[in-house]
Amino acid sequence: MKKRIPAYSNKLSDLALDRRQTLRYTLATLGLAVSSPLLTGCSDSNDSNNSSRPRSFTLQAPDENGIALPAGFTSRIVARSTEAVEGTDYVWHNAPDGGACFDAGDGGWIYVSNSEQFVEGAGGVSAIRFDSNGSIIDAYNILSGSTANCAGGATPWQTWLSCEEKFIGDRLGLVYECDPFGLEPPIARPALGAFPHEAVAVDDVMQALYLTEDWPDGKLYRFTPDNYPDLDSGQLEVAEVIGDPMTGASVNWLTLPDPSGLSGDTRLQVPESTPFNGGEGIVFKDGLIFFATKGDNRIWCYDTVANQLEILYDDDLYEEPVLRGVDNITIAPSGEIYVAEDGGSMQLVALTKGGTPYPMAQVFGQDGSEITGPAIMGNRLYFSSQRGTGPFSGIGGITYEITGDFG
Repeated sequence: MKKRIPAYSNKLSDLALDRRQTLRYTLATLGLAVSSPLLTGCSDSNDSNNSSRPRSFTLQAPDENGIALPAGFTSRIVARSTEAVEGTDYVWHNAPDGGACFDAGDGGWIYVSNSEQFVEGAGGVSAIRFDSNGSIIDAYNILSGSTANCAGGATPWQTWLSCEEKFIGDRLGLVYECDPFGLEPPIARPALGAFPHEAVAVDDVMQALYLTEDWPDGKLYRFTPDNYPDLDSGQLEVAEVIGDPMTGASVNWLTLPDPSGLSGDTRLQVPESTPFNGGEGIVFKDGLIFFATKGDNRIWCYDTVANQLEILYDDDLYEEPVLRGVDNITIAPSGEIYVAEDGGSMQLVALTKGGTPYPMAQVFGQDGSEITGPAIMGNRLYFSSQRGTGPFSGIGGITYEITGDFG
């Protein structure tokens, strides 16, 4: 979401400032433009490896839906806020935000989408079900009565964890575990903490969950279930970064005294913990956690086995950044990270494994909106323009499907 609070300079940014200036000076003295990503242990920096190099995509002129795509890609609108989803009587929610795709088991799939409405009880989650040909066969609600459902994360056991970015009122935000099929009732998971949740990713290797907090001094959390994958109980910890993340740091995980937040905001309970400036989307793949921080326009990589934290992308190292306003993220079959822009150029930007950005899609005529909810199923990509051409309330939200080769 677009934050309505002042910017915050956290100690992690201060720690890295001299390093960024030194790196810029070094590149300049070598006669190099400052347009290369950081070379990190999380990335594959060998440019001879095609997986580290941008594919030869050039965005074409906007199509009839106002979407600029590479040649061979097509778009369609699958839902509009306040209107019934085609072929159904289900009215699509306002302010569509985080989303994910799930295999329906019959050749078809389901796309779920949060509703980031800050009016108390007006949020929730909707779902669209597709058959094996991509035709819409159903749309329905899987969570209602919640507030400001921002992003979230899919679990390996095929549920959707919807995160409330609720920071006012009689309680703070919770995580709700939802059934994409809508057959089982949603379950609140208070053991994952009460705070303005942004997104969550499940590490099925180390059997832990990682959570972001979209606040200028927000924290990175880790939840270890007592009986994985049961989320009823477990230990919630907060990260303390040790070392310089510009060159590689480690993480010390500190127990959070009161996950309920009743005794005080979770992000303030452990003074030694490290603030991350505006935590956004987070995903897990092959032992690595990737997450975004919008306040400083970075994409981070955390090796959960080696306990190493590094920066994959930092827009400070580009004279003219392709990627700005980093927000929701997902991982393509190619291994590239797709980053949705909140602001920037209203683009969906791919990051190669080496950290090099290039645009995959751009929405025109909706500069007051943001890209949300990217998710991929086979050769289909779904995302929303949260407000479209409408007001901040999101009543003009539009959800798109892109068809093409995602590697």
